[in-house]
Amino acid sequence: MRSIFWRLILLAFFMVLAFVLFLPSTPLSRALPSFWVDNIPKIVLGLDLQGGMHLVLDVDKEAAVKNYTKRIADSVEDTLRKKGIPYRFVKQDGTSTVGVSYGDERTRESVKRIVKDEFPLLELASDREGKLTYRLDPDEVKRIKDWAISQALETIRNRVDKFGVAEPVIQKQGDREVVVQLPGLKDPERAIQLIGKTAVLEFRLLDESIDPARAMREGRVPYGSEILFQYSTDPKTGVTTRVPYLVYKELLLTGDSLADARVAFDSRFNEPYVSLTFDSNGGRIFERITRRNVGKRLAIVLDGKVHSAPQIKEAISGGKAQISGGFDYEEAADLAIVLRAGALPAPVNIIQNVTVGPTLGADSIRAGVKATIIGGVLVVLFMIFYYRFSGVIANFALFMNLVMLLGAMAWLNSTLTLPGIAGIILTIGMGVDSNVLIFERIKEELRAGRTPRSAVNAGYDHAWWTIVDAHVTTLITAAVLFQFGSGPIKGFAVTLSLGILINLFTALMGTKVAFDIQNDKLRVKRLSI
Repeated sequence: MRSIFWRLILLAFFMVLAFVLFLPSTPLSRALPSFWVDNIPKIVLGLDLQGGMHLVLDVDKEAAVKNYTKRIADSVEDTLRKKGIPYRFVKQDGTSTVGVSYGDERTRESVKRIVKDEFPLLELASDREGKLTYRLDPDEVKRIKDWAISQALETIRNRVDKFGVAEPVIQKQGDREVVVQLPGLKDPERAIQLIGKTAVLEFRLLDESIDPARAMREGRVPYGSEILFQYSTDPKTGVTTRVPYLVYKELLLTGDSLADARVAFDSRFNEPYVSLTFDSNGGRIFERITRRNVGKRLAIVLDGKVHSAPQIKEAISGGKAQISGGFDYEEAADLAIVLRAGALPAPVNIIQNVTVGPTLGADSIRAGVKATIIGGVLVVLFMIFYYRFSGVIANFALFMNLVMLLGAMAWLNSTLTLPGIAGIILTIGMGVDSNVLIFERIKEELRAGRTPRSAVNAGYDHAWWTIVDAHVTTLITAAVLFQFGSGPIKGFAVTLSLGILINLFTALMGTKVAFDIQNDKLRVKRLSI
């Protein structure tokens, strides 16, 4: 009897705990005390239930390699120039190759020695008359591609976290794709702009040796410079104009040196701008740049577009700068987010964009709840009809299973998806299946002439390993689904795994204690089964 008492206490404890955890996730939460609702984790509805956005992004890994190779080519050229080597040109020939053109044999040997000593990641691919071609080490190419994916994941995750979307799903898919799910998102276009912006920030000096419009007209851009544009849109007419700037290619400072970026307002016109704060090293570099170039114009370039090109009037200390350009507050806030989160290592292309409306989500919830109720009611009626009072015991265990499952999901702050609802329905089926196995075994023992108490004990003992075997194999399948699945599939796996573990507890302990009460306390002569 003492064993029955403690088992009843244990079952009651878990039921009360499940209700405490689960109720704040239901519509009844409005009637609950605020301290209860605010301090208990809740079940979060997934993308397919509350609506939102599903994006599949392709990370251009080749562009990451190309950008890296270009930086190495620039470094090679800078090194040759500093060492006084009379080269003709240094340029990026392909995605991962660098070409160096020289004038004579003596220069050729000097170039080969310098590249070998200072750029060990470059391998000599061809040595033709007047030109050396170097190839980036294949292992380094692979490392850059892998890094591009992992860095893109981290950068996108940082941006989404700062954007304020609850329970986003951001994960790798295949070799070069990233899946982004944003449940409950209200502004899809803004999210696309935020996630897809490369956000490469560069500080360069303007080349004022020739008028940019004339350089474009004559097709004569000075060596070491390039034409970039500043774009502006008239808010009244919606017409976009572009202004050309002649900008030196040399990078003086990049966004890698940023410590913070946030929105501020101009005291004169009350217009928003992005205030930049550099880290200690970046602040020193920025001060040195402004001190050496007083009177010149400094272009602030973002993703290849000039945002502003103010004149340096004096040395700027304190590591502060700003980006202005006719922003509204939302544009300035989004730009600050992407700059704080860091630049993407390579461009990303949206290859799938699916927006799930809240109406579709509400329909999914209604359909899922309806299916659960109909399935549950049919199972309950069948169990009572076929197994009589024992069926009532099984149905109570099924109720405990469902309540504990929802409580466990709330405790783990799980995301409930439509496949997750399917997992709940499957759990109901498995719970009934376990009880059917036990009850049929008990009936066999009763037909063999055993007493109710002996038949119940034998039924549970003999069905135990069959039930455990079925549940363990299903649990292994759920673990594989969780490991290799994505989004809703993981939701199904989580729900199924929790349901299996809880079902083992309720089927083998919840119903057994009810039979023990009948046999030990009530001393029934005949089981209603």
